[in-house]
Parts: sequence; structure tokens; C-alpha cells
Amino acid sequence: MSYYPKSLERLISELAKLPGIGEKSAQRLAFHLINQPKQDLEDLSDSLLGVKDSIHFCPNCFTITDQEMCEICSDPKRDQSIVCVIEDIRDLYALERTHEYNGLYHVLHGAISPLEGVGPGDIKAKELIERLKDLPIEEVIMATNPSPEGEATAMYLKNLIAPAGIKVTRLAKGVPIGADMEFVDEITLTKALEGRTEF
Repeated sequence: MSYYPKSLERLISELAKLPGIGEKSAQRLAFHLINQPKQDLEDLSDSLLGVKDSIHFCPNCFTITDQEMCEICSDPKRDQSIVCVIEDIRDLYALERTHEYNGLYHVLHGAISPLEGVGPGDIKAKELIERLKDLPIEEVIMATNPSPEGEATAMYLKNLIAPAGIKVTRLAKGVPIGADMEFVDEITLTKALEGRTEF
């Protein structure tokens, strides 16, 4: 039996659904929120609904944007001859923090994982291949995570891309095996980009 009022219990339950938030953290957040001014809570609520209403995938690279096309794809100063293939949107922000990469991106939204029932049709692989036909791409950097799934995905894509004569490179192994790109520091990512090799 809960001693919390039903509305507070519901708030705790909803907060506990967030990644990395357990029951105790949800309780702390809920008590913090109920002690905030109503206007702050309305602003928070508006921003949550606003992001859900305005954010969508870029039709080119499949990152998130609130414009018709993301800022990277629409920036004429970006190198249009190179595409960096990543698994997750957060990987894009990790690479951008290095200030070393100035090309385009392609977000796969996952990696091939037969054990989890994720096949090539469940990620944006077909969209990448179609995109490569339409752009004057000279190099594709495989920046999938250095995990068995990331390696399998990179190899699968390399085999699809290679017949087109496009150079396929892989990030250097400065990125630790089993690490998620979003948690790798900028220096390691910079060195990995600089030391990439043909795949």
C-alpha cells in the first residue's frame, strides 16, 4: 500500500520509466518538482510537448531536427564527398564535439543483431545505399560501435558499398572495444578519426 497521494504516485511511476531513473531517483525528482513554482512546471511541460511535436528525422541523414533538413545536411561548407555512418544520433554529437570532422553523417538507428531480431531491414542501411547513388561520395567512414554488432554492421555495409568503388574506412582502434561512441572522450575520437584505415 502506498502512502503517497495518487497524483504523486502517478508522477513517480512516470518518472521511473525514464532510462537510468530508478524508484528512489523518481521519488527525489517528484518531490523536487512539486516544490517548484507552477510556472516552471508549465514551462517544463510545454518544452516536453513542444519537442515531441517539432522534432522529426532529417530526410537525408536521419538525425533529429526541427527544420525541414538538419543544419549539417543543409550547410554548404560541409564536405559533401564524405559520409560518416553511425548507429545512434548521440554518436553524431560525440563526433561533432571533436571539431575534427566536417563531412556528412548517416544515422542507422541501430546495428544488425540477429540475437535481438534486428536485421538489415530494421536499420537505415537501404537508405544509405540509395543516398550514396545520389551523392558524389568518395569516402564512407564506418563509425559504428566497436562491438560485435557494430563490427557485423560495418562489414555488411562495406560489402554493399565496395562494388560502387567508394573508399570505405573504419575508425582507428583507439575507441575501446565494447564502448558506446557517445561516452568516448573527444581526444580518443579525434585520434580515431585521424588514424582511420581503409576497411
